[in-house]
Amino acid sequence: MSRKPPIKALVFDAYGTLFDVHSVIALCDELFPGQGAQLSQTWRAKQLEYTWLKSLMGRYQDFGKVTEAALKFACKSLKLDCPPESRKRLMQAYLHLETYPEVKEALAALSHCKLAILSNGSPGMLKALVRNNGLTKAFDKVISVDEVKIYKPSPKVYALTPKKLKVKKSEIGFVSSNFWDICGASSFGLRTFWINRAGNPADELGSKPYTAVSRLSDLTQFVSNPAK
Repeated sequence: MSRKPPIKALVFDAYGTLFDVHSVIALCDELFPGQGAQLSQTWRAKQLEYTWLKSLMGRYQDFGKVTEAALKFACKSLKLDCPPESRKRLMQAYLHLETYPEVKEALAALSHCKLAILSNGSPGMLKALVRNNGLTKAFDKVISVDEVKIYKPSPKVYALTPKKLKVKKSEIGFVSSNFWDICGASSFGLRTFWINRAGNPADELGSKPYTAVSRLSDLTQFVSNPAK
């Protein structure tokens, strides 16, 4: 059995992996008391669905527009009156999503690798989100699907990683909490790490991650630091 080459770069999904998409629940509840959790869940589910449908139809649209369209649908489906000002506040909240508790410490511990984000987010959304969380210096690259005008899990998206990082794909670890994203990256040939915080079962998609961990900080046991 041949040994795998050491990991030289780690690429992270953004939404749901580094940044908690459901940290908008507090604002959702403020605007629509008692409906926050359901609105957030429906919004996120429809957001993902729209990215997949847009990709299949060959009708790429900026992630901000997709996210707003998903929000409009979520409000309609829950019979919530969401005037433009409320919608603007909710969209702004997406630029201030909170990181998961262990993120900053984990990134610091993994900083001997090249670190990057590969996300469905538009360049402007990602730049603001990273900046607002004080993580600008943590990443070598922040890569958006906007460069190829199609959403994950298209292989065209994952192919951006070796190109942008100047690292062989066999030496790249891809990190996501979304199993469909893990499947896409695995299919392309990246070494995948599934962040399974909730202990969910794997989807039946005929693929599995290189390994699964419950927290980002657990990655340090799989990514050696040559300086130590």
